[in-house]
Amino acid sequence: MPRHIRSAWLKTLATVATVVLLAGVIGMITGQVWLCVALAAVGVLAWHYWRLRSVLRRLTARQRWETARGTGVWNELDRLLYRNQVEMRVRKRRLLDMLRSYRAAAAALPDAIVVLDRNSQRVQWFNEAATALLGLHHPGDLGSALVERLQPMPLAHWLAGGRNAEPILDVPSPVDPAIRLNLRLIPYSSDYWLLIARDVSKLLRLEQVRRDFVANVSHELRTPLTVVHGYLDMMDPEDFPGTGPMLEEMRKQSQRMAQLVEDLLTLSRLESQEHSEEETVAMQPMLATLRREAEAHSQGRHQISVDDLAGVDLQGSTKELHSAFSNLVTNAVRYTPAGGRITVEFRCEGDGVVLAVRDTGYGIPANHLPRLTERFYRVSSSRSRESGGTGLGLSIVKHILSLHHARLEIESEVGKGSVFACHFDGDHVRVREAAPLTSAEE
Repeated sequence: MPRHIRSAWLKTLATVATVVLLAGVIGMITGQVWLCVALAAVGVLAWHYWRLRSVLRRLTARQRWETARGTGVWNELDRLLYRNQVEMRVRKRRLLDMLRSYRAAAAALPDAIVVLDRNSQRVQWFNEAATALLGLHHPGDLGSALVERLQPMPLAHWLAGGRNAEPILDVPSPVDPAIRLNLRLIPYSSDYWLLIARDVSKLLRLEQVRRDFVANVSHELRTPLTVVHGYLDMMDPEDFPGTGPMLEEMRKQSQRMAQLVEDLLTLSRLESQEHSEEETVAMQPMLATLRREAEAHSQGRHQISVDDLAGVDLQGSTKELHSAFSNLVTNAVRYTPAGGRITVEFRCEGDGVVLAVRDTGYGIPANHLPRLTERFYRVSSSRSRESGGTGLGLSIVKHILSLHHARLEIESEVGKGSVFACHFDGDHVRVREAAPLTSAEE
């Protein structure tokens, strides 16, 4: 107990003892000792109850406390309550100032911020940008259901995903279809979600300009490259003694440039597509074709096996999926030393399927894995050029799988090889009518 509180407590006890002693003296004089002591005790008790009632009444009424004067335990209690009240007001004022500053900062953000109730999905708060981007107006839209308010945006199924909801990369704004939005849902507590909508119209326009530029330049390069390649084929090393290696290198580089142009055009076409073709992709002949291509590219330098463990077909574009799978198989052969093993496995996984290409090649360091699907990104530039790669293969694979609502997972360890797995959900699985190919090792 602090010294000043102990002192006040002792003073109060001394005061009570003095009152009782005086009552006893008066009782001795009057001959009514016990009566006077009892009356004094009742008076002391009544006074303490009156002070207690005063404290409870002021606490219940939430009245502002005043600094007490004098000594005694009750005055010390008044001073403690006054100090706590002052500290509480200061703390509350500080919290209110922080809340105002945070709300002002959120209101000033260029992105639309909407706070939603998790259970009812009703709007609890939104900033000024939400008015311009989402068409929400204060205070009429507070408490309204977000899905109904932002029609025709496809939000019902998306919000049902909760923490597992993937960001919506491109959706038109309900205010102006020319405004393209990126939506992200952040469950920041057990009761509330945060919806963030960002205007990506300029970014998408710049991306479209870039795609058009690459497509136009690639298309224009086709003709001169064809002419150069044609003249190089017409030139006979015997007619130009000593130029044989030079002509061979020129032919090799012109072919590589032609392949690069074709890959750029393919990538531009894929980026401009919104959906893939809807047809049944027969996986049995597809896997047989992949095996023949791998063997032709390997020329007997590798052990190649293709296993069909799923026994189903896929829904999508046969041409595009063959391009993606062929890229993965070709890369596996290209970056696996002679004597290595390449395995193509088509298997079930949950309600979906996986086509995995496994090799025993050089392997890829972990720091390179997140960037492998970027265009022109190479782990080893010299090795890629020597093997004839353009740096666009995995980028093409990623875009093809994206059009089929599939994903590419990459696992690799240096010196032990890599696994490139294409995961397809159950919506793209179709029952195969023909008998499945159980193994391609014939």
